[in-house]
Amino acid sequence: VVVSIVIKCLKFSQKNKKKSQKREMGGCCSDIQGGQQAVRGGGGGGGGGRSYQQHHQQNPTTSTKSGVVEETTASNDAVDFFYRSQGLQALFTPLELSLSASKLLDRDILSKSDPMAVGYVKRKDGTLEEFGRTEVIMNTLNPVWIGKFSIAYQFEIVQPLVFRVYDVDTKFHNLPVESLKLKEQEFLGEATCVLSQIVTKQNKTLALKLQRKDGHGAIIDLGSLTVHAEEAISSRQAFEMIFHCTQLENNDLFSKSDPFLRISKIVEGGNVIPICKTEVVKDNLNPIWKPICLTMQQFGGKDNPLLIECFDFESSGNHKLIGKLQKSVADLEILYQEKAGANFLKASSVRHDHMKTLKGQLFVDEFCEKTMYSFLDYISSGFELNFMVAVDFTASNGNPRLPDSLHYIDLSGRLNAYQQAIFEVGELIQFYDSDKHFPAWGFGGRTTDGGLSHCFNLNGSPSESEVDGVNGILSAYSNALHRVALAGPTLFGRVINKAAQIASQTVSDNQRKYNVLLIITDGVLTDLQETKNALVKASDLPLSVLIVGVGGADFKEMEILDADNGKRLESSTGRIATRDIVQFVPMREVHGGQISIIQALLQELPGQFLTYMRSRNIVPHFGNDFHSPVG
Repeated sequence: VVVSIVIKCLKFSQKNKKKSQKREMGGCCSDIQGGQQAVRGGGGGGGGGRSYQQHHQQNPTTSTKSGVVEETTASNDAVDFFYRSQGLQALFTPLELSLSASKLLDRDILSKSDPMAVGYVKRKDGTLEEFGRTEVIMNTLNPVWIGKFSIAYQFEIVQPLVFRVYDVDTKFHNLPVESLKLKEQEFLGEATCVLSQIVTKQNKTLALKLQRKDGHGAIIDLGSLTVHAEEAISSRQAFEMIFHCTQLENNDLFSKSDPFLRISKIVEGGNVIPICKTEVVKDNLNPIWKPICLTMQQFGGKDNPLLIECFDFESSGNHKLIGKLQKSVADLEILYQEKAGANFLKASSVRHDHMKTLKGQLFVDEFCEKTMYSFLDYISSGFELNFMVAVDFTASNGNPRLPDSLHYIDLSGRLNAYQQAIFEVGELIQFYDSDKHFPAWGFGGRTTDGGLSHCFNLNGSPSESEVDGVNGILSAYSNALHRVALAGPTLFGRVINKAAQIASQTVSDNQRKYNVLLIITDGVLTDLQETKNALVKASDLPLSVLIVGVGGADFKEMEILDADNGKRLESSTGRIATRDIVQFVPMREVHGGQISIIQALLQELPGQFLTYMRSRNIVPHFGNDFHSPVG
């Protein structure tokens, strides 16, 4: 059981509902626009990202906007810390798996396949548990994915892995890869191995055959899959850089090249592992790219060699190499300091073993070292999480006196949907709440005075909203059902504004607190725009909103609020949210075994927390007795 838990923890940033890698990196499934956007690669977690050419990991990967480093992923140290506090020591080595494939089967008629890889752990009962998806790469039969998978290597057990490759249909535009239904994609083959087979190879690289069975059960070879493993590095060190090029070679006939950079690290044995790619700058031989931020997790060390390749983007997927060069991060720092350029090289058309020096040069316009503190760094140095709870009392939940109601209290002691959510969620979130006193509200109910309220104190007090611990929430909820009549409509705006007031007060009082509002609802929302307005306004505050859906309702509106298509919420006045602060978790997926409650709840919270802290340059303050949990 512990082994299963640890594996689930380490893949926690892989989204089972659809997330984000939410964020500034872009791209949608197999479209040209998606292919032109950046992939701020890095180590860890479930690959995948929103969809095309994007992924997210367990360790911080950043993009920048207006000079602000934004957290585009959520670190899993929140999960790890929770388990270690329960006495479950992590007896494992965290690894990152990089994947590439060659000679894939071409399923498309007018172009090449758009491949995506999916990783699974094979359980003892033979069932498969997904632990990651890569980005989709457009029009290629020889993909080299940037998205990494994280997994815990445990010496003492056999860990069977299964990798499947799919051709993603181009009609699935603007969908996160995690929400893609694999049955709707073309299956390109499967490869299996045991994790120890990879790590015991001299170069930690294993080549596997991609295969499938035909209608008669015969095995058909469908190309090959290469898996490379590296031990994950824990480090706060990162470097933000801005690149530009001059006098690039023009590969286009009627226009100029559309250049982008791909940065790869060179590992033992000479293998090349892509870690990052810039966006495409259209029709420009002197491009300037947006800032990139490379973490030590990605490149391993300042003196480790990096391969920097400049390509001319082609919508067919056959990107033309403009030139390449090899530099370490230390070399790039020297280029910045000396304001010097480095010439690209390219194989001679006459002698392919001879490298020709080109006129095109790479320059480093900005180079700065950043300290990327983790979620656990902040928590361990005294930052606190302040949790608040709001419960849906609208009539759409059904008459509480009837057994089919989501609010029905079973005299046998069996928990209803809301009690289950409060108990399961509360058991976890109270771990991170220092005083375990929860402001608790109800909304959409008619209180004892006969008035309809969209934010009333759950404990019945006219002035005090706090209750003591999870049992206090359960008790207040149960008692409220006897004195509050279910009504409606379902309005989130009031409780979000109330939580925002508390969050604003923590800023005014200079408290080292981050606030989390938990909304438990049956999912029928009637004030979508008002809720958007409240969330956009609250996005400037130290606040996250976790929405837990109970019952079998259509949760499309909740998914809109989650903004997992990469598009931030917009208010009715046209204001765009500063950051994404919403996470939606359907409890039916938790109870269906698709995701663990811990994985689901801590999926995005650390990333949202870090985005807020970093955007305001708030750093942990460590005491002399503090021992960093990160190397």
